[in-house]
Amino acid sequence: MFAFRHFEPKQGVKEGTLEDLPTVSVCVPARNETHAMAQCLEAVIASTYQKLEIIVLDDSSVDNTSFLIKSFAHAGVRFVEGSPLESGWFGKNNALQGLLDEASGDFILYMDVDTKIKPDTISQLVSCIKDEQAAMISVLPRREDGWRASVIMSTLRYFWTLILHRSSRPAVASSAWMVDRHVLIDQLGGIKAYKNDIQPELKIATELTKKNSYRFFIGSESLGVGYEKRWCSQVDTSVRLMFASLDRNFFKVLLAILVLLLLNMPLLGLIAGFFVGWTIIQTMALWQLCIFIAIYGLYLNRVWSKGWWLGALLWPVIIAQELIVLMTSIDRYLRRVVAWKGRPVTTSYSLRVK
Repeated sequence: MFAFRHFEPKQGVKEGTLEDLPTVSVCVPARNETHAMAQCLEAVIASTYQKLEIIVLDDSSVDNTSFLIKSFAHAGVRFVEGSPLESGWFGKNNALQGLLDEASGDFILYMDVDTKIKPDTISQLVSCIKDEQAAMISVLPRREDGWRASVIMSTLRYFWTLILHRSSRPAVASSAWMVDRHVLIDQLGGIKAYKNDIQPELKIATELTKKNSYRFFIGSESLGVGYEKRWCSQVDTSVRLMFASLDRNFFKVLLAILVLLLLNMPLLGLIAGFFVGWTIIQTMALWQLCIFIAIYGLYLNRVWSKGWWLGALLWPVIIAQELIVLMTSIDRYLRRVVAWKGRPVTTSYSLRVK
């Protein structure tokens, strides 16, 4: 409920005159993205915002991504070939810096290829960032599709983002985030300063939160920021982020495991009732389970366009999936085999007691 009150986007677009409009560079990092690239670019090209440039960086794709990007050149899409990955850089961070080097807009809108926007989305984002007098905003994307496994079995990445929001680790979404280019370069040192961070957008948002110049919004139908991400991609992303988000701290990892186990204790209590009989314990377990489902349902009702009630009923299954993802994340980090798009992203990750 705190998130619903504080992260609600303001409605309405106040563009002003053409001369008053800031320029926006839409920057899309891409690596082996033939499955979603065309839809993403078609949505951006359809934008009604008048002072726009579109830049897509191909990060050494081994499929036809580069040819697909170049096929949109007639629509004003600028193709950039990614630079070789230097030591100490993560692949996506290097792509973000390459896009920053090419961009000329007052604001940069970083978008994942899986992100979908509506024609007036960029206008609304510009209005939001100007109204809030912020240097950076990000938007939790909505799922506009439904009744698909990738929707019903979504991971809880953004759910935890809302629940665990705090000033030292603010809620942030990598799907779509807009930042003042001059602030990013002159005050924060560009992406270079975060070249080996798993979530550079989180580090940037944290720095700007200290200056009260970062805002986070829950996506709405009118704002028009959505995404269609395959289930396996969602799981890969969660595996890459979960252990790192716990700061590799032994006690935080242990606490996370215990919390996930406790969240499914009500279901285990109900199952036990079939064998030992119905007692006050089963009644309490049923109430707890209903409360958990209701909370998750409230969240899904805001971020899914349809099918949210089925997702809510699958809460115990989603929690079990989350526990498996966490254990997988821990295992892969300790074995240093975590990768993004086929590139390793781990160096010396290990469990820390302090």
